[in-house]
Amino acid sequence: MTQTRSVDDTTFEAAVIDPTEHLDLLLRDLRSARSGLSTREAERRLLHLGPNALRRRGGVRWPKELAQQFTHPLALLLWAAAGLAWSVGIAPIAIAILIVIVVNAMFAFVQERHAEHAVEVLAGFIPLRANVIRDGRPRTIDAGDLVPGDVLVIAEGDRISADARLLDGGIEVDMSTLNGESMPAFRSADLIDTQEPLLRARDVVFSGTTCTEGTARAVVFATGMRTELGRIASLSERVERDESPLEAQIRRVAWLIALISVLLGAAFIPLATLGAGLSFLNAVIFAVGLLVGNVPEGLLPVITLALAIGVRKMADQGAVIKRLSAVETLGSTEVICTDKTGTLTENHMRVTTIHTVAGRIDLTGAGRGDSLNDSASARLTAAMTACNNAQIDDDGPATGDPTELAVMAAAIVLGATLDTADRQRSRRKQFSFDPIRKRMSTVDEYGGLRWVHTKGAPESVLPLCVAEMDTDGTDRPLTPTRRNELAQLVDAQAANGLRVLATADRRLAPTQAMPESSAAAERGLTLLGLLAIVDPPRSEVPDAVAQCYAAGIRIIVITGDHGLTAAAIARQVGIVRGEPTIVTGDELDRMSEPELDELLCGPAELIFARSSPEAKLRIADALRGVGRVVAMTGDGANDAPALRRADIGIAMGRSGTDVAREAATMVLTDDNFASIAAAVNAGRRVYDNIRKFIFYIFAHATPEITPFLVFALSGGAVPLPLTVMQLLAFDVGTETVPALALGREPAEPGLMQRPPRKRNESVIRPAMLLRAWLFLGVICAVLAMAGFFAVLLAAGWRPGDPTEAGAPLHHAYLQATTMTFVGIVAGQVGTAFAARTERVALRTVGAFSNPLLLWGIAFEIALTAVIVYFPPIQDLLGTAALEPWMLAIVAPFPLIVWGADELRRLLVRRLAATTAEAPQPAPIRHLATVADGTTSITFDRTNRGFNDQERAISDDDTVTETNP
Repeated sequence: MTQTRSVDDTTFEAAVIDPTEHLDLLLRDLRSARSGLSTREAERRLLHLGPNALRRRGGVRWPKELAQQFTHPLALLLWAAAGLAWSVGIAPIAIAILIVIVVNAMFAFVQERHAEHAVEVLAGFIPLRANVIRDGRPRTIDAGDLVPGDVLVIAEGDRISADARLLDGGIEVDMSTLNGESMPAFRSADLIDTQEPLLRARDVVFSGTTCTEGTARAVVFATGMRTELGRIASLSERVERDESPLEAQIRRVAWLIALISVLLGAAFIPLATLGAGLSFLNAVIFAVGLLVGNVPEGLLPVITLALAIGVRKMADQGAVIKRLSAVETLGSTEVICTDKTGTLTENHMRVTTIHTVAGRIDLTGAGRGDSLNDSASARLTAAMTACNNAQIDDDGPATGDPTELAVMAAAIVLGATLDTADRQRSRRKQFSFDPIRKRMSTVDEYGGLRWVHTKGAPESVLPLCVAEMDTDGTDRPLTPTRRNELAQLVDAQAANGLRVLATADRRLAPTQAMPESSAAAERGLTLLGLLAIVDPPRSEVPDAVAQCYAAGIRIIVITGDHGLTAAAIARQVGIVRGEPTIVTGDELDRMSEPELDELLCGPAELIFARSSPEAKLRIADALRGVGRVVAMTGDGANDAPALRRADIGIAMGRSGTDVAREAATMVLTDDNFASIAAAVNAGRRVYDNIRKFIFYIFAHATPEITPFLVFALSGGAVPLPLTVMQLLAFDVGTETVPALALGREPAEPGLMQRPPRKRNESVIRPAMLLRAWLFLGVICAVLAMAGFFAVLLAAGWRPGDPTEAGAPLHHAYLQATTMTFVGIVAGQVGTAFAARTERVALRTVGAFSNPLLLWGIAFEIALTAVIVYFPPIQDLLGTAALEPWMLAIVAPFPLIVWGADELRRLLVRRLAATTAEAPQPAPIRHLATVADGTTSITFDRTNRGFNDQERAISDDDTVTETNP
């Protein structure tokens, strides 16, 4: 049977003749070998065949995306205004509104495309990796550089990135991406299926599937769109972008604004004609102005762009966010469940001492284990090197698991020699490390003798040991007294923050069959020694932990290490400040769900030790069940369910498996806990900035609508203070750039001293609308109308006097409407500065700390000058040049608007401080205790409470203070 795969103009034939020849023939057809390709040959093939990537075949998407910009609710509102104007013969206004619709749609389209591209670019931060044999040596490359003929090295947790045929080994593979089956399928080089369909062949693995257990090597025969996954991808005709929760929330608000505007416009037309005595034409002009004035045109694209900018900034800080909506969730994170190794620590492990029956072997000084004879030392180092997959070569970088690298380096210090090829030839079977078993074993053959070598957690390995190696390399019984001594030794080392690893072996009898399971291999072992491994905490983690606690975020450590080791590290970085509650995996398994809920809701500092991935999933479920927003770290393939279940799944970019990185919402490129704190800070800042420019846009609704209300309620006695054309110029021309600039605002002081926002908290809150519409909006409207009437009254106008073209007051009327326009713009400048802070004074962030906003205001002022003084624009928009005394009236408007809000914020801060000093009721239910050095604050179950700088406490919070 011959299976043919065409690769452009090159054909590789996998000819299956018989079980002993098919691999050799396949390698011949691929012009490859078991030792893989040379780097030069691989580069030639990559140039010829192209990268190993799936091409999007969803057709041309931009026309549909552009069309959507013309049909969102705010655009529909403008369509209604244009139709209304056209129906009564106001063609210039209708055309102007249509131009605004087109300009706004193009702007939104460009911004959303830019945002989408910015997020897609982030894929470069987390490339899928592939372990291959190049130039006869293991290499880690970008999966996109795989070519047919490459030899893949597949291990547990790897995402398989090409179609390949197994050369040796056996693995369990999750093939659900191809066949939808949830149960892993076993694939082995020994199972040769020549008559089965390709997808059922048990010696073939496919791109897009995941190795869940075991190790193997395989030769690649198809990449990119020529794989089975590529064939499926080519059938896809479209790719939809998910709408984030924030975008959905804003879209609902937009529909609400549209509905209110239409109802107001429809209601005011009969009111204006019958009650105020306006003509039907003037009533329609009023309705059109009302509709246009209520439309925040740039809202949706500005939000999308702000989220994308925030995501990109987080990537620069080491946290790659895989979807925009995660930015919102980060801002409300209440609990971080973190691993220890690599996240809190440097993940640069080093064996410091080895404890054997002969005593303590110090590897930090001159000691080399002379208390063991050559036979015993050789037996110990043989186990350390055989039960190990690390690669340490003289002419290349060391690769492998950090723990195994540390063990291998210690073995070399003790005199071991490492030949990777010889180790592979001697290995007969491997039982990979299992987080449930907490150990790994290999079966190796030397000189006709077969040995089982095991390493793992002491509490996992010691119960399997019946003997201990003596100083001369022979076995001696492991007595109960000695077991107690070893247990105390492990606890003592763990209490000092050292990780302890046990190594053991067993010689198999010549007549004994090869063990087919780990249980059959891992019994009757002889303990060789206990390895104490140091992994110092990262220097930047304590500050990050302090930030999280100040922000009201609880930190729970979930680790596979010994509880005392985790507690020591947690104490060093500040997670633990008292006596923590340490819960082992076995204890967690015995807990009922109510008991776990009570533990998680209690005030105790928690460390879950010797935990399995299933325990992480259960903890994430429990925390979400009690209403907490959870961030969960993980790196293993088995961590994927917990990462998916958590609100924010955080995978390790360096040490994490491909499976974990694909399941996660966020990937830490530096595996550093400090990056989580930085991401939470950035998430809060982005969310704050979104609220700032929403407030900024909404604040202009009142001054935009007020001129039309004055016109309607006066029954036409007061001429229209602002024309629809001028209103459109304001909305489209002067408003957008400062709104974009507010998305780049630096964080307010105290951002990380606030408690997390509630999960269901709306981005648009009543307090924001009151501040926008009824405070700053009213101030801007009063100032703008004052300027309008000042110009008209100075020209001798009285209510009811004609101001139409040809009338003596017509030029004064043009100046008056221009004054209204300029007054609104001036108020807009003051609003921009007021919007920069919600509580604190502007001086705390710096008046000039956002250069983009200063440039935006400069652009706004320059555009206003063009509208007022450039004759062609004057004719189009109905403006007239203002005299110096008029500009003098407008000049203080920004200071008045900003100053009024500055005074309001000062009063809010003083009121909050007074409220904080008042007696508070006892907390309903304790959740966490946060110490700032002088004060202990206990939060109630809403987990909201205080701002350490401003002592700002909302009405629904419960706080108790005790001075130590």
